[in-house]
This record gives sequence, structure tokens and C-alpha cells, in this order.
Amino acid sequence: MRDDFSFLARWIAPQSRVLDLGCGDGALLAELAASRAVRGYGLEIDADSIQACIERGVNVIEQDLNNSLDNFADQSFDTVVMTQALQAMRYPHLVLDEMLRIGRECIVTFPNFGQWRARAYLTLRGRMPVTKQLAYQWYDTPNIHFFTYRDFEQLCAERGIAVLNRKRIASGWPDRWLTGAMPNLFTETAVYHLSRSA
Repeated sequence: MRDDFSFLARWIAPQSRVLDLGCGDGALLAELAASRAVRGYGLEIDADSIQACIERGVNVIEQDLNNSLDNFADQSFDTVVMTQALQAMRYPHLVLDEMLRIGRECIVTFPNFGQWRARAYLTLRGRMPVTKQLAYQWYDTPNIHFFTYRDFEQLCAERGIAVLNRKRIASGWPDRWLTGAMPNLFTETAVYHLSRSA
């Protein structure tokens, strides 16, 4: 299981209803079904990924997340998940609102574009960073919104979204040891567990 997935499982109640937006090959839902007995659906647009979901036995619906999610009723899921896709949405703030309409809680993961290696790459090379976390060239990247850990915290505050849990993931030294002190500078992947503020 990917690092960000391992934290997701801890925040999802056993036997709950889960909707995974941009579910990819269905690995997360398959793991949650096996380890937490969740019942869920994945939404995906890529044909090869949909086929992989079917082969894993994951319930999947073909749907473009940039279009409306009106086909889901309010609070129809316990948790709505989106891993590594929020930055690829046309209107990430509206997708976040929809996630919290459809689910009582949501979990999102995203790359922190403010991480020091990305900053150094841009500063020293004068080009958009290509790293393990950001593996695309500027012209073929699915990422259309480049935001930081701090930007996301501000968005949550502005939209009345409560942060239930957060996890900062980094690899290597000194990043792993410094994410707590300076998360915007050292976090590679941010993992958030959210709900609507009461």
C-alpha cells in the first residue's frame, strides 16, 4: 500500500460506505474492502483503469469528476476519498465542497508544490520541476493547479472546513524530521481528513 494509503485506512471506519473519486486501478478500494470491510464505489474516467478495477472486483462508475456529481445524494457515503487528483481538477474548491456534501467526511491527498526540492529545482534550473512526486513535463502534466500545504490550509479556513487529521509525508533526510517544524517547506505529500465545521 502506498504511504498515503496507509494513513487513509486508519481514518475510515470498518464497514463504512466509501466513494473513491479518481480511483485509478481500484487498489485503495480493494485494500479497504479487504482490511476494513468497507462497501464502496470508485469513479474513474480512464478506460484502462476502469478495466483494472473490474478485474480487482471493485465497483466502478465511469465519470468525469470535472462535471457535476449531482448523481450522488447528500450524505450518501460515510467517507469520500480523493488521492493525488485534487490538483488536476478544474475547480478544486468546488470538488471539495461536493465531497463534503456527498460524504460526512472526506480524505484528500495532494503533492505539496511548495516543498523545498521543487522550489530549488525551479530556482536553480529555471524550469518547472520534474521529481518523483511531480513526474510530468510542464506540457503534459495533468496538474493544472499548483498549490502548497499552506494554500490548502487557508482554503479550508475560508470555506469552513474542519481538519480532523493531517499527515505530512516526506522521504529522506532532512525532510522526514523537519515536516513538523516547517510543513510547507518539507512536506512532499499532504494527507487531510476533513469534515464540515459544526
